[in-house]
Amino acid sequence: MAVSLAQTTLFSKTSYFLRGNALKCFTFSVPFSSSSASVLRTGKKARQPIVSVLELGGVKIAKDDVVRDDPTNNVPDTIFSKLGMQLHRRNQHPIGILKNAIYEYFDTNYSNKFDKFDDLCPIVSVQQNFDDVLVPADHVSRSYNDTYYIDPQIVLRCHTSAHQAELLRRGHTHFLVTGDVYRRDSIDSTHYPVFHQMEGVRVFSPDEWEASGMDATSYAAEDLKKCLEGLARHLFGAVEMRWIDTYFPFTNPSYELEIYFKEKWLEVLGCGVTEQDILRKNGKLNNVAWAFGLGLERLAMVLFDIPDIRLFWSSDERFTSQFSKGQLGVKFKPFSKYPPCYKDMSFWINESFTENNLCEIVRGVAGDLVEEVVLIDNFTNKKGMTSHCYRIAYRSMERSLTDEEINDLQWNVREQVQSKLKVVLR
Repeated sequence: MAVSLAQTTLFSKTSYFLRGNALKCFTFSVPFSSSSASVLRTGKKARQPIVSVLELGGVKIAKDDVVRDDPTNNVPDTIFSKLGMQLHRRNQHPIGILKNAIYEYFDTNYSNKFDKFDDLCPIVSVQQNFDDVLVPADHVSRSYNDTYYIDPQIVLRCHTSAHQAELLRRGHTHFLVTGDVYRRDSIDSTHYPVFHQMEGVRVFSPDEWEASGMDATSYAAEDLKKCLEGLARHLFGAVEMRWIDTYFPFTNPSYELEIYFKEKWLEVLGCGVTEQDILRKNGKLNNVAWAFGLGLERLAMVLFDIPDIRLFWSSDERFTSQFSKGQLGVKFKPFSKYPPCYKDMSFWINESFTENNLCEIVRGVAGDLVEEVVLIDNFTNKKGMTSHCYRIAYRSMERSLTDEEINDLQWNVREQVQSKLKVVLR
């Protein structure tokens, strides 16, 4: 059950690209069009599958199968461009270094019991992403405002729990799933529409807890806390910790682990004892299990002193050359601090306006040149009309922006906000 540190969590079902025992996207030696692929079964009429090509360690997916001119599709070009980049599989990248450090902990302390998956396809069904992990039908995370929908039944996974049910059905009892996940979100230094999660699951059989004299739930909860306290010490050293009771729809009881680090409490992960309904539906009738999830970016920002989440996507050698395989916690040295440029935009909103939709438009125009979008003022007039004023900060992490390009970006943003969101600029 993947609980992101940077964003709230969700869960899902498996990739519909399953064939035989391969729990991953189709891979081929050369690209080919979707018309030449075998049909995809969705429970309704068969249609062509999305084609992916494993290339340079990453998955490429045919654009016209993901970004469609369809009112039910809300995947922009900027998100498609991130598919298959798989930062978590790069051993010299902070995300990959952190993933491998967590692997090391589990391999050392559990004698290589945990199966590892880090190349599962991020395109999953609604059933996988929500229903299989008991996300309620009316949960806000299911909305088009929060999730990227390819069509009404297919989404970009919001969390690595998208694969939990299938892995349980396939008989895995100890596993770690790492992957890129996608959520429509705000724009600031800690939020990005693509980030990376790791989920861990351990299933127990009756003979394991019966010998302890404890009930199954208490036994699993105690083992879970012991495991994750050890992981926190492995990553952060001898730190003070505390457990916070919380709620997730897929675990009961549920907890968050916080550590006292650099003179403040930091949420490290979410976890809990897996709901029995999930186990029963996936062939584990007499078992109990625990699950945890963490956001790799949030931890990596703390461990490596990385100030802006956009930096993880930088190909600038001044960033990439600072990190080496196996070197956890090397402190990032800023190579420059270019000045931001602020532009304000005011408009009368309508009933359908959401801030996430605004941020999608700004990201679509400016990409990683936008640093922050903040609501700085709002009011409602005597006629009942509401005005919002947003301040947009443009800043490159690699160079100084010119007045001309910033003005062009802002003009484009204004035009698209007005035409796509149907608001009235002031």
